[in-house]
Amino acid sequence: MQKDILEKQVGDMLICYKLDGETGLIGLFIEPMNRHEHKKRRVKIRSLAEVKIVGDNYSGGYFGGTSMKYSNTTNSMKFTKQEVRESDGDTVITTYLKSSRGIEVRHKTVHRNGCEYLTVHTELINNSVRDIQVEMLSSFAMYNISPYLSGAGENKMTLHRLRSKWSQEGRLISENLEDLQLEECWCYANSNSIRFGQVGSMPVKGYFPFMALEDTENSVTWGVQMGCPSSWQMEATRADDGVCLSGGLADREFGHWVKTVKRGETFAAPEAVLSVCEGGIDDISARLVSAQEDRLDIPDSEETLPVIFNEYCTTWGNPSCENIEKILEAIKDKGIDYFVIDCGWFKRDRARWDTSMGDYIPSKTLFPNGIKETADLIHSYDMRAGIWFEFENVGSASEAYSNTDHLLKRDGITLTTQSRRFWDMNDEWVQKYLDERVIGFLKNNGFNYIKVDYNDTIGIGCDNSDSLGEGLRQNMLATTDYFKKIRREVPDIVIENCASGGNRLEPCFMSLSSMASFSDAHECIEIPIIAANLHRAILPRQSQIWCVIRQNDSVQRIAYSVAATFLGRMCLSGDVTELTAEQWDAIDSGIAFYKKAVPVIRQGKTRRFGTKIKSERHPEGYQAILRANSEYALCVIHTFENAPDKIKVPVGSRAVTDTYSYGSVTARTEDGMLVLDGCEDFCGYGILMKI
Repeated sequence: MQKDILEKQVGDMLICYKLDGETGLIGLFIEPMNRHEHKKRRVKIRSLAEVKIVGDNYSGGYFGGTSMKYSNTTNSMKFTKQEVRESDGDTVITTYLKSSRGIEVRHKTVHRNGCEYLTVHTELINNSVRDIQVEMLSSFAMYNISPYLSGAGENKMTLHRLRSKWSQEGRLISENLEDLQLEECWCYANSNSIRFGQVGSMPVKGYFPFMALEDTENSVTWGVQMGCPSSWQMEATRADDGVCLSGGLADREFGHWVKTVKRGETFAAPEAVLSVCEGGIDDISARLVSAQEDRLDIPDSEETLPVIFNEYCTTWGNPSCENIEKILEAIKDKGIDYFVIDCGWFKRDRARWDTSMGDYIPSKTLFPNGIKETADLIHSYDMRAGIWFEFENVGSASEAYSNTDHLLKRDGITLTTQSRRFWDMNDEWVQKYLDERVIGFLKNNGFNYIKVDYNDTIGIGCDNSDSLGEGLRQNMLATTDYFKKIRREVPDIVIENCASGGNRLEPCFMSLSSMASFSDAHECIEIPIIAANLHRAILPRQSQIWCVIRQNDSVQRIAYSVAATFLGRMCLSGDVTELTAEQWDAIDSGIAFYKKAVPVIRQGKTRRFGTKIKSERHPEGYQAILRANSEYALCVIHTFENAPDKIKVPVGSRAVTDTYSYGSVTARTEDGMLVLDGCEDFCGYGILMKI
């Protein structure tokens, strides 16, 4: 018999806990409050926490190698009690589970007043008589999706995921459960699971830690986003008519992870953000991403979303005091607030920048009077001075590369990729070394912006007494601690999160940064497509978008590039010392428009309209990104090959107040639609509106 333990309304959501009287398992389900009375079915209760201990039986039913769920330990974790605490409109629900062996779980669901999401924290407490080896622990588990459908809801459920690879981050993949072979078995004899994630130190290489499941018939979508700087996994599992979403650290099968939890110790899984809403993928994404807004801890200088200039696509890894002075003279009085010296300032003579990092001694050839002279010069132009580091890795041309006592090992051998090795971030010697070469450098030379890059991955992990995956996890936690240390030691520092562009665009690293490099697609036509994709994963106010201008760019091409930055943070680069007055006019008007759009870039919700993009490298049609808050709306439109002459976007009762465009295109509102006439291929437009 199933029993309701708690039903609690928080905002427009209902949190439901149900207990199976026979098994003692308690399950978590959330739904829109408006849908509470519409459920058509009940399914078997699945535990709100999944745990697998070394020595447990595996679940059987062909699940081995596919999932480690439904273990002996999970099935033995019985509900013992629940506590509900409310304060100033916030709600904290703590659920306690315990097995006969003394292994306990403390599961906490938190809703902050006014928020459109929940956070879930899962802790394992070892109160047994011996140490245990954990090989799987979930951060979250939701069951019974979707209860509004009869039976298995054939062809009415879609799983959304965000794929990612270098320079093509955030591609939305939407698949019917039938295409994923998540249909129920003819006799319900076994379970099936889609387990996906990422293994290594680039947590957004392959997938983002995000998934959403949409009931397309009833227009209800459940979603989850997780913050994890190391290997992680998510699963969509079907054992009956309902679907369960779960995930956490990558387990032993998927991520080579085993963790010893000693008697009396507690181990916490990464935090997860859950939500549900009436609507589709854009609606649920906005709710999940809003959690990142509430975790922002950034300098006051970031509130106006300042314009950045990064000289990488100007000097291509060869910055010098001489060429930086010429760039500064070309961009002065243009409304640019941050100037970033990118990679190469440290490179050895006759060596490439990407093999020289690690020693971080400024080049005497490039900066003969020291790099502080250049930082001071940047400040004299009333700009914040920024500098590039890749402090976790060392290159093959550096002295640090040979310091193997302090580098990560695998199988006792120094962990080496093509041209990089990796510091052991838990090593006290390494910490002191970085204090001198990074934090000391920032302080001594007057830099108040740091771009932290990361251009290779550790892979499955590094040597550790428990497992390779645990070695990786501990090393990445030490990295995130060092990010925090930089913030403590250098007041008001602006931190840019970069990992070959966008390979660390997950909530943990984003919470430690003012912004992130959205991609390494420096000057590609797919830039606006990638920038729009990322609205589903990170805050636009933290998405730094390249706008690289070349001296042979037409004004049309410049407008296309500039308009892409309205989808996040404007970052200029390129041939700025060689541009004509006409080209600068197109940039200047774009900067002015961007600054007017800052309030809605900073805070709003996003919806996408336009053609389904099949090839990002060779796009056709158009995309329109509408971002709106209670006062303003910003529509950013890009056309591609074979674009329509006229584009219409539903905007409601709003009036156009400002535009940025190329050519003779006109923008007007008519019957609740924004209408653009005279569109051409490969153009960019920005339209500001007000209610």
